[in-house]
Amino acid sequence: MILYGIPNCDTVRKARKFLENHQIPYQFHDFKKDGLSLELLQTWLAQHPITTLVNKRSTSWRQLTEAQKEALISHNELSILMAHPTLIKRPVLQCEDSNPSSILIGFSEKTYQSLKT
Repeated sequence: MILYGIPNCDTVRKARKFLENHQIPYQFHDFKKDGLSLELLQTWLAQHPITTLVNKRSTSWRQLTEAQKEALISHNELSILMAHPTLIKRPVLQCEDSNPSSILIGFSEKTYQSLKT
């Protein structure tokens, strides 16, 4: 399991604490520091729409121009996400299997509970 996010995000901290408290092994990937690949973003988007992946409540979203917002949402312009990884709703948890629920976006304790079974 790989947990993607940034370490100072409160929601990422909650997810990490949950995984650690339930002894669920995971690897942490700081996408602000370690970056993201186009292939990884495409994998996530194969399972979730861009509107789920992008955090429209973020400061990063508010700083985009209307043209950038349109390009990202309507045309999946992934270079914008790669340049501004904090646009991504956090955390993103990539499980080891390949079924559609193997990519979890955001943190929900109820959803994470299913990881223990």
